[in-house]
Amino acid sequence: MRKIFIGILLLTGFAFNAQNYGAINDILTLLEEKRGINQNLENLSVDNRKFVLIKDFTDHTERNFIIIKGKDATYVEMFDDKSTGETSSNVFSGDILRKKNIVSLRADKLEGKKIPIPVTKTLLLTKQKEILYLIDINSRERWIDEKAYSKK
Repeated sequence: MRKIFIGILLLTGFAFNAQNYGAINDILTLLEEKRGINQNLENLSVDNRKFVLIKDFTDHTERNFIIIKGKDATYVEMFDDKSTGETSSNVFSGDILRKKNIVSLRADKLEGKKIPIPVTKTLLLTKQKEILYLIDINSRERWIDEKAYSKK
């Protein structure tokens, strides 16, 4: 009788453990996606994509765009002043280099004119819940694919 009771207790313990494993596995998968770990996005094309980053401050709003067309890239900064309603922008152009999930942007022209110090960004390409992101490695800012942003 005692052996049967211990056997039933062990079987129910294994059953509950198996249910928890599924939940824990889902949580670990989500965390890996957030960190960009174990994602093989080498074959995913970023050609003809636009990524958006919006920052809202008390006095102004910044809208930044990265537009990728082949090996060429355009980086646009737009500043909206909340008090006056004026908008100003800077349009940088340059090129990208991609190795696996890392995208390096080097924009060395400001509105068609060479600048002495190019704007550079190193970005990690990640995919979370079928949405593409570029995560800035230095500042941890997340650039969202415009197609996903415009759907919401």
